[in-house]
Amino acid sequence: MKTLYPEITPYHTFFLETGSQHLVYVEVSGNPDGIPVIFLHGGPCSGTKPDHRRFFNPKDYRIILFDQRGCGQSTPFGELEHNTTQDLIDDMERIRQRLGIEQWLVFGGSWGAALALLYAQQHTDKVLGLVIRAVFLARQTDLDWFAKDGVCRIYPELWQRLVDSVFEHSPDVVTCLWNAIMSEDEVAQRRVAKEWMAWGAQVALGNLYQPQAHHSEAVTDKMVKQVRMELHYAQQHYFIKEAQIIDNCNLLVDIPTVIIHGRQDLVCPIEAGLVLHQALPQATYVILPNAGHIAQGEEMIDALVNATDQFAEKLRK
Repeated sequence: MKTLYPEITPYHTFFLETGSQHLVYVEVSGNPDGIPVIFLHGGPCSGTKPDHRRFFNPKDYRIILFDQRGCGQSTPFGELEHNTTQDLIDDMERIRQRLGIEQWLVFGGSWGAALALLYAQQHTDKVLGLVIRAVFLARQTDLDWFAKDGVCRIYPELWQRLVDSVFEHSPDVVTCLWNAIMSEDEVAQRRVAKEWMAWGAQVALGNLYQPQAHHSEAVTDKMVKQVRMELHYAQQHYFIKEAQIIDNCNLLVDIPTVIIHGRQDLVCPIEAGLVLHQALPQATYVILPNAGHIAQGEEMIDALVNATDQFAEKLRK
């Protein structure tokens, strides 16, 4: 069973200029002459963490992490203007060019998985391979599962708290939440932020979630901005056409791909992993019987590190 590589620190950090008000935080660690790999975090608006460097052997990889627009250490935090999926894809190209990279491995999970696939469809010749975890295809059915009529049947009590956090009564819960968090009512903003974050944590963490600890936590301005950005993307259908990712998978058939999905994932049900594999039958498809959504746990870490180790072995030849 493989484990995370030892902790490392970046040897190079910078803020990428984007031609807008956004400055994007970028860090590079590992081997300066290694195989370039870019890590795409989930969310949107979750940001990177130091442990994200540890999925990659630092002797083999030049590890690039960045906080997407308005996330993590990027500034201004929570800014929605000039913050779309295409902007994030363009930022990836700016990073690649800034670092003088010809091709790189692209590694992404959840929202980062969708972003990885969309980037690869636009810049096929720049991608050495794809490691896709917790497949999110950004279809209406995926959003409906999470925020309309799906996983709410698993956690009905917490779902009711989320629905009750807004005064509007509509089947379109995302729009109701968006209207509330964009209102001038600060109490409503904080109420929605608290319940949306509680909902997301419960669905992602399952039995690991501790509701008492979460509901006792004070809601900060940063939390409101984070939820606002998540709803910004959801309310705009992630700025892509319906089924766009699957419809364009024919562009990816020559890119070596590993798809890793936990059967217990309630944020992104495994049906999405199967649909992606059907569109990319040449990809390696790994189902983890006991893993959920998050990139933690022995089974998930073993699969992810094994995937990057196998890519390193192939790409070194």
